[in-house]
Amino acid sequence: MSLCEFCGSEMPEDARFCGKCGRLSRGSPQANGSAAVNQPGPTSVPDSQRRSIRRPYQYQPPSPQQYQNSPAAEPTVKYAPVATPVQQAPKAASQGVQSYPNAQPQGPIYIGGPGPGAARKVSPPRRPAYKRKGCLISFAVVLLLLVVFFSIAIPTVQKVLAFGSAISTQAPLSSQTSYMGGSDRVNILMLGYGGSGHDGAYLTDSMVVMSLIPSSHHTTLISVPRDLWVQNPANSGNYTKINAVYPTAAGADNTDPVAGGTATAQKVSLVTGLQVNYWMTINFTGFRDFINAIGGVDVDVPDSFTANYPINDDPSINAGWKVIHFSKGLQHMDGETAIEYARARYVTVNLAEGTDFARSVRQQIIMKAALAKLKDWHTWPSLFSAMDALKRTIYTNLSLADLGMFALKMDLNNAHRVGLSYSNVLAGANIGGQSVVLPQNGNWQLIKDYIKQQLYN
Repeated sequence: MSLCEFCGSEMPEDARFCGKCGRLSRGSPQANGSAAVNQPGPTSVPDSQRRSIRRPYQYQPPSPQQYQNSPAAEPTVKYAPVATPVQQAPKAASQGVQSYPNAQPQGPIYIGGPGPGAARKVSPPRRPAYKRKGCLISFAVVLLLLVVFFSIAIPTVQKVLAFGSAISTQAPLSSQTSYMGGSDRVNILMLGYGGSGHDGAYLTDSMVVMSLIPSSHHTTLISVPRDLWVQNPANSGNYTKINAVYPTAAGADNTDPVAGGTATAQKVSLVTGLQVNYWMTINFTGFRDFINAIGGVDVDVPDSFTANYPINDDPSINAGWKVIHFSKGLQHMDGETAIEYARARYVTVNLAEGTDFARSVRQQIIMKAALAKLKDWHTWPSLFSAMDALKRTIYTNLSLADLGMFALKMDLNNAHRVGLSYSNVLAGANIGGQSVVLPQNGNWQLIKDYIKQQLYN
């Protein structure tokens, strides 16, 4: 065996060419131009000389001078050389960062000419025009929506805040109850009166204590009889029905509703044993307009009854009476019908509906129906007109924020109803020709104990 002179691979002694690289041995006749085909190649050549002396293949492009004397040999297509990038001063290598001496500086690329002056600079690809146009349209749409939103939201917020200031003694966003976030019981007294144009305009026709535990949503509704005989004003030695406490303190024309609400809440606190710090008055005339503004309410009447009702609230205009009837079941009521249902007293059929307790329950049913209607999003477009009606309807010493939280947390569907009646703690009496109500055996503590037992804890 011998070694190939070029690649160093092993080959037979009589081989004329290498089976690995295919080259002829220098000792073969073909390699020397002789006819000695079978002449063996040299075997005494040192191994280092037998190694290939090839170098990596390198192509040297022909110079222009090679084509000067032979035009036919010159290429038919000439390619303009790519312009050399404008040399930039190499940046100093940062300390601790390895530099690469063979790295080419990154400059702008030019095509079409021998230098930057004659060549066109290659720009990075640009986003298609239709995509840029789509982005501009999207931005314009978003901007338009924001303008519309704020043009609606800002006047709405301003109107809501103005409404909160009109119906309350407190700033709209303030809180006297930590926004109903605690576990302490919150009691609010609801006072309903007929308003101007009625006989006994500001005598409180209905009084209901709404007692709420915010953390559990447990709600108790306590009806206070309007004919309860109490001392009015306090410590005066003068007695009236409890429904006269409000107009006595507020004035005959309701000039001081805060004094009226405060005095009545204090009197109800003494009777019930509850700490009643908050109150809200409801003008039935305004409440009728409010129900009309929200498109009426759907009321599920629990019991049928028939009653006599004044044709006009002001007897000086018309002192006559009309007959009203309500059938058991679900029915839609406008403002006038809802007020008649809530205030009917002179019942002729199903006399149980003529008691103060039954009337209080009907008023709670109307309030529940109105609240449910307000929560329905279909009612929201009419809220502006509803707020205008409510400005003439309610007044309270709770802020708008607290009042809203109270309405959200109370549960009228599962509320416990507590009624003071002759069957539990009350007794009837006639004083000075007036039919009044007193606690049994004159024991006022009996009322407090009964309410404490009935509270939804």
